[in-house]
Order: sequence, then C-alpha cells, then structure tokens
Amino acid sequence: MDEALISRAITESFTKDFIDAFNVDVAIAGAGPSGLICAYYLAKQNVKVAVFERHLRVGGGMPGGGMMFNRIVVQEEAMPILKEFGVSAKRYKKDLYIVDALEAISTFCSKTIKRGAKIFNLINVEDVVIRKDRIAGVVLNWSAVSWAKLHVDPMAVRSKAVVDATGHDSEIARIVERKTGPVLRTETGGVIGEKSMWAEIGEKMILENTKEIYPGLIVCGMAANAVFGSPRMGAIFGGMLLSGKKAAEVARKVIKSK
Repeated sequence: MDEALISRAITESFTKDFIDAFNVDVAIAGAGPSGLICAYYLAKQNVKVAVFERHLRVGGGMPGGGMMFNRIVVQEEAMPILKEFGVSAKRYKKDLYIVDALEAISTFCSKTIKRGAKIFNLINVEDVVIRKDRIAGVVLNWSAVSWAKLHVDPMAVRSKAVVDATGHDSEIARIVERKTGPVLRTETGGVIGEKSMWAEIGEKMILENTKEIYPGLIVCGMAANAVFGSPRMGAIFGGMLLSGKKAAEVARKVIKSK
C-alpha cells in the first residue's frame, strides 16, 4: 500500500474530470437543491454539465431543515420529482408532505452524479466570461484562496450557458450587474433583492422568476427570487425543486438557440 500511489490515483482521477470540465454545455454555480435538480435533468438529456460548489458539502440550506430540525416540507406539485428520485415522503396535511432533509439532499447528489453530471466542491465561481454581450463561461478559484484573500489568479471554464443557483446572495447575477451595469431583465436592470418571508407568495413566484436574465445566464432557486425581489419561503422546498427542473428546460433552449 504505497502512499504516493494513493496520492497519484486521487490526483490523476480528479485532474482528468477537471480538465474535461473546462468546456461544458452548462456550468452551474451552487450545489444546493435547485442546482442539483437542474444538473440532474440536464444530464438526463445528455447535456454536458458541471456544478461548482464553494463549500465542502453540497445541499445549500436543505441539510439544516427548519432551524436545525432536519426535516423539510414539500407540497403536492413537487412530489413527482421526489418520486423520480425515490425520496420518501409522509403526508402531513392536505397537500403538504414531510421529508427527511438529509435523505433528500444525499439522494439528489448521488443520483445527479450517477446521471453523469460532474460536481466540484470547494471551488468558488468568482467571475464570469463575457463575449459579445453574452455569458460564455465562469471564472474559478479554490475556495480556500478566496477565504484567505490570497492573490492567486483564477482559471476559466467555457460554457454555452451558466445557471446561477447560489441562493439568497444571487452571486453570479450580482457579478454581471457589477461588471456590465444595470442590464439584467428586471424592473431595475439589477438585482432587486429578496423580500422578507412569505411562503405562499414566494413559492408562487419562484417558477415565474426562473428564467434567462441576461444572454446565457439563467437564475433558479432562491437566486431567482432574490434577483426579482420576491419573498423568501423558509423550509418549504417544492418550489426549489420545480425551479431547478424548469431551469434545466430553459438552459436547454438557450444552448440550442446558441
């Protein structure tokens, strides 16, 4: 059992996948529930997709459930997605179901990888590539470099479309606004910012807000509601799952049109 051989096996395997991800159809920033669902449905359609997650773990806020009670609520409309993934759900009242948050996110992650999507954790999307007023890729660095504020140049991935699934902060949309000015397809041209919690309205708006907001840039999940100034929802996740699936549909149309 040679330690150097172990190190070589890890390095060669990772590097092969990472180099292959330098050119993809869709690059997704954020491996929360909406980002993973988006990646799954893209990979299911044989779209080459890579997900970049800045944190050590995937899942965004889902593993914490509601206030560290690792349970989430999902409404009837999103149940077909849970059934496709094989995630257990128990009816609570009317059209609401209780789901184990850890089972859900671990299953989403596993089945998304098995579908062929590549997920890279501990990598931060710090900028975008823009060509002729269109998003053409993302700029990456190790999360540790960003956290330590080291002066280390990043590297770029080229893609036909980028999905901002960075959650409440809508980081990719904010980068585009900062670099290009108020050109986003919102009322103000910029990121409006999420409003306070209102689950009913937030859940209704998230699908409407899941769309292309700049040529080649799609928003989904809480990033979509933050960009368009809609409320946050709390620990109900049906809209997040449906938003991820819709984002995959939008992304496919974007790359076909390109």
